Amino acid sequence: MAALLGILSPVTFTGVKLPVNFRSRRRTAVKCSNERRVLFNRIAPVYDNLNDLLSLGQHRIWKNMAVSWSGAKTGDYVLDLCCGSGDLAFLLSEKVGSTGKVMGLDFSCEQLAVAASRQNLKARSCYKCIEWIEGDALDLPFGDCEFDAITMGYGLRNVVDRDRAMKEMYRVLKPGSRVSILDFNKSNQSVTRFMQDWMIDNVVVPVATVYGLAKEYEYLKSSINGYLTGEELETLALEAGFSSARHYEISGGFMGNLVAER
Repeated sequence: MAALLGILSPVTFTGVKLPVNFRSRRRTAVKCSNERRVLFNRIAPVYDNLNDLLSLGQHRIWKNMAVSWSGAKTGDYVLDLCCGSGDLAFLLSEKVGSTGKVMGLDFSCEQLAVAASRQNLKARSCYKCIEWIEGDALDLPFGDCEFDAITMGYGLRNVVDRDRAMKEMYRVLKPGSRVSILDFNKSNQSVTRFMQDWMIDNVVVPVATVYGLAKEYEYLKSSINGYLTGEELETLALEAGFSSARHYEISGGFMGNLVAER
């Protein structure tokens, strides 16, 4: 159950030509550390392969669950925050169909270029409804109450201001709509915490070492330990203004998904 997939959602790729369906709508400087950017750069070349290998392909199940919990449906206008290479955005496009619209937002223009390149290889018409936006999760370049659903995969744990990110999601979401946030679960159970740490130390890091990325993946354990528990995530959402919030533990408590309704 070595699920490392979201160690970081906004991975940076270099030297990629920007696609025609990419545009920047960033209003302020993106708030992230240079150290984090270097980390993303190093992991990028093998990021997707390691996700599949270390989660045994289960990350695809978790992402489908997150999209289902968002409540996105045919014709909706939806947002995927910290979209990375686009996995959740592609799943959302299948939900909203060719009559809907998906905005995939990430701070890395290079990563967005990779997502758009993947999009161009997909034949179904629903995938053409995705637009990739360079932007900051702490200062979203959208108006109030625009979206019918929002997803965020492995991004909230890594932003520098979680409270502000949650308030921005609340602001741009329509009343009665939902946000679905997938990430590692910071469990209250000592056995689960022990197993999570053991898997990182004895499976994730050794495998990453083969790719020369041991130091980069050692970061995962500290980032989970510094994250919020399910109860704390629910409180965060309620304090941001959401009318209801529930955190679901999945995959034996290794992963978690927060569902909050505006």
